[in-house]
Amino acid sequence: MRLASVHLYPVKSLGGVDVDRAVVEPWGLRHDRRWVLLRPDGGALTARTAPGMLGLTAVPGGGSITLTDRDGASVTVAEPVDGPPAATAVSRLDTVRLAGDEAHAWLSARLGEPVRLGWLDDPRRRSVATDHGGRPGDPLNLADAGPLLVATVPSLRRLRDWIAEGARERGESAPGPLPMARFRPTVVLDGPAEPFAEDGWTRLRIGAVDLRVAERCDRCELTLIDPVTLTRGKEPIRTLARHRRRDGKTWFGIRLVPVTTGEIRVGDPVVAG
Repeated sequence: MRLASVHLYPVKSLGGVDVDRAVVEPWGLRHDRRWVLLRPDGGALTARTAPGMLGLTAVPGGGSITLTDRDGASVTVAEPVDGPPAATAVSRLDTVRLAGDEAHAWLSARLGEPVRLGWLDDPRRRSVATDHGGRPGDPLNLADAGPLLVATVPSLRRLRDWIAEGARERGESAPGPLPMARFRPTVVLDGPAEPFAEDGWTRLRIGAVDLRVAERCDRCELTLIDPVTLTRGKEPIRTLARHRRRDGKTWFGIRLVPVTTGEIRVGDPVVAG
C-alpha cells in the first residue's frame, strides 16, 4: 500500500486543503483542526447544522490561516497567541483563544449568524477520550475523537458499488461516484488491500512514522452533505446502514494515534498489521 493523499482542515467543519506532505505531531497533522467556530454561548458550530461552513475554505500559513469564500473574498487571521480566552463546550476543553474582531465579523456575515473564531493554543490541554481508544497522555487537536482519520480507496470503491447496486434495485439511475471528501479523512491509502481490511488493523507505519489504531470510525450525518452543492441527501448513510451497521452505528475508516512523529509524503509506503 501507499499514501495516496493527505488533507488538512485547519478550521473544524470548514473546507480544507490537499497537500503533498505533512508533519505528524502527537495530536494530529500540523495545522489540522486547530481552529473552531463558536456560538455566543460557547458551543461549537459545525456543518451538521450549518452546512454553509463547507463552502468556506481555510488554508494554513506561517502562524496564520487564510479564509476564503466561494466568491473569492478572503481574510487572513493570525494565530491569537495572546488572544483572550473564551469558554467553550468542546469536549474535554475549557477554553480557546479568540481571534480578532475582523475574523468574527467576516465569518458571521457569511454564515448569517453571530460566531467567533477560536484557536487551540496547546493541544496538550485536550486528550483522546478513553472510550475512543485514548491512553493516558494522548493529546488531541479539535477533531471529534482521534488525531488522524484514515480511509482507503478499496473500501470507497466497494461502497460505491453498493450504492450503485442499491439504486438499481430501487429502479433509480446510478448516482455519480461518491467522493472521498464526504468522509473528511486526513490520510487516504491505496493499494492491494481488501475492502475494509482496515477493520482488523492494530498498527500502521506510513513512511517512517508509526501509529496505532484507536478505533473504527462511526459516521455521522455530516457525510450526507455534498461539499460542492451543500445539499443533503441519503447517501452514504443509507448504504452503510445496510452493509456496515453494527452496534446501532455505521462505520467507515479508522482513527489513529501517533506513536512516533515525523513527516509523511504522498507516495510513502504503508505497512499495516
